[in-house]
Amino acid sequence: LRSVASQRSFTPVNLFMVNLLVSDLMLVCSLPFRATYYLMDSDWVFGDTLCRVMSYVFYINMYGSVYFLMALSVVRYVAITRPYLYRQNQKGRLAAVVCCVLWLLVSLPSIPMLFSGVRVESNKTRCLDLDLDRRQLDTIIALNYSATLFGFVLPFLVISVCYVFVVHTLLRRCRAQGTRTLRYNKSCSLVAVVLLIFLACFLPYHVVICSGGFGGSCEYVNGVRRAAVVTLCLAAANSCVDPILYFLVAENFQRFWQKTRRKLSQGRPQNGRGDTGDIGLAQIRPKPTSYGANIQKYCVKSEYY
Repeated sequence: LRSVASQRSFTPVNLFMVNLLVSDLMLVCSLPFRATYYLMDSDWVFGDTLCRVMSYVFYINMYGSVYFLMALSVVRYVAITRPYLYRQNQKGRLAAVVCCVLWLLVSLPSIPMLFSGVRVESNKTRCLDLDLDRRQLDTIIALNYSATLFGFVLPFLVISVCYVFVVHTLLRRCRAQGTRTLRYNKSCSLVAVVLLIFLACFLPYHVVICSGGFGGSCEYVNGVRRAAVVTLCLAAANSCVDPILYFLVAENFQRFWQKTRRKLSQGRPQNGRGDTGDIGLAQIRPKPTSYGANIQKYCVKSEYY
């Protein structure tokens, strides 16, 4: 592992992608427990401790995925709009610190999930359900609004702004060169797909948890709770879509992953320069200007994901 971590291929974007992959895998591993609970008509059979742990793991990894998606969008923004700055920061130390901070940001606010164990109701063991007094109810409502603001609205705004500037920069450079390549069209299409999938997965759930489902008639409350289950499954589905968007079509991450597997299987570092630290979104190389002088400028060839 030390030989792998020391390679130049372990760039900031690859570090973020590895953390995103870990977050998605941990969330997916918690899904069978939650699915079994719902299939058994909300009867938890795995014990109190596992109820607390699975709830905690589910939420920290759901929002962890959101924050790592946001971090990737920022890195890609820097790579496209500030390529020289991006190439100067390939050691990954800052990215490692950012990853630790992001894990803390999603782990600490989710600690109350560890104190929400099972309870018996109508001869069934409930997990993930709440039986609250008014003071606890106000706390949960405040937490729901906070989760919506910091776990959905803020990341979506950051991701949207970053990708809008990325597309604008690519379009400006294509116009300056008098071309509109297929690669640019692919980049714009993927940006639109990423934003639409993010909205489709996370918007319904956060609308439901902010809809005031703790008050009103029993029929209304039960309807909101059923909607929360469905929309939460939709939010979890994002972790199944991420590998398709961010790994299967990420040419540079594929090369990084293949090299990592070879190094792990051989147990020793290979000779050679390794990966160039590309982000799978931009390849930066000097290109002569039209003036014919020896001046060099950075030309970005877009290659999203």
